[in-house]
Amino acid sequence: MDIQSIKQRFGIIGKAPKLEQAIRRAVRVAPTDITVLVTGESGTGKEIIPKIIHHFSARKHGPYFAINCGAIPEGTIDSELFGHEKGSFTGAISSRRGYFEVADKGTLFLDEVAELPLTTQVRLLRVLENGEYIKVGSSKVQKTDVRIIAATNRDLVRLVEEGKFREDLYYRLATVQISLPPLRERGEDIIMLFRKFASDVAHKYHIPPVRLTHEAEQMLMRYHWPGNIRELRNIVEQLSVLEESRIITPEILRPYLKDYRMNLPGLVSGENARFDFGKDRELIFKMIYELKKDIDNLKVVTQELMNRQPLALPQNMPGTQVPATYHGTPDGTNRPIIIEQNGTADNEPHEETLSIQEKEKELIRKALEKHHGKRKAAAKELGISERTLYRKIKQYNLQ
Repeated sequence: MDIQSIKQRFGIIGKAPKLEQAIRRAVRVAPTDITVLVTGESGTGKEIIPKIIHHFSARKHGPYFAINCGAIPEGTIDSELFGHEKGSFTGAISSRRGYFEVADKGTLFLDEVAELPLTTQVRLLRVLENGEYIKVGSSKVQKTDVRIIAATNRDLVRLVEEGKFREDLYYRLATVQISLPPLRERGEDIIMLFRKFASDVAHKYHIPPVRLTHEAEQMLMRYHWPGNIRELRNIVEQLSVLEESRIITPEILRPYLKDYRMNLPGLVSGENARFDFGKDRELIFKMIYELKKDIDNLKVVTQELMNRQPLALPQNMPGTQVPATYHGTPDGTNRPIIIEQNGTADNEPHEETLSIQEKEKELIRKALEKHHGKRKAAAKELGISERTLYRKIKQYNLQ
């Protein structure tokens, strides 16, 4: 079955290469019983991948259950997954079968698997290793034949380092990883999804569908989409119900985009498009402070040049060069001619391209070098959390 048929069958909208790669990977791994870990930000539609895998597997006629591990209280999660015996705890007035029992010969999708408590992680690891589990309040070992597919929007490697997720369980779950791209990396898929959601809302409420102007489409594609597809659907529903005009312009759209100015997605592109100005606010303030110092130094330099006074440039300023000679211009003005070291005159101003990305990377690198790679001390000096620093080290491939 080709990729287009699969998208039609499961109602998947979009042509982004990363999305289609994830679908192909799901179909390829489906005939096996290999455990799969689906990763991606919240709201990217991770729940569709387990459905594809189950449908194209030998277990397609068996049961399929999706469990949100983050929605089950810690005190009852073991009972939900593995079942319990009568009288095993207060309120256990009868025995109960857990998901691992009722999903035998089928597929079990564990969403938000990072939220599982450590004690439950131990039980899950045993099921993955040999298919055995024990009900709460029982001593009898039971067997199950269940295919596990897990999903998370969190960095499990980071949680392993923090001791919040078992390393052995991570490797068992992540035999095959399938990653779904965030909405901001899907380009024109955003517009396709908008039109689909607008059509759905119009049909549901018997109203004309809203349409975007070209400028509004560009605004949507520049937006950072912290809530991904879930946020887009919510915005379409609000526009469809609350706005009288069926033509959506940037002026109408802007109030519906959360922190539109703070995200500034137009400043970065490609791999750097994941830079989140909202989440990285602490480091942004640090960078602005450093840039302000550079600007103040540049003001001093400019003033001294205009006064034709001998100048000692700051040694730590990036991109500066001490000129060999200063003197007035032939027309009698005070604008200096800068004589370069090679003896040629240069009347053109030299502008340094200031990249927020490079500035941030340099700040982090210097802090790590100063503290001999100790992340805790470096994070303290930068004024950010260790978690933010760890994420930035991975983003910029700093060792």
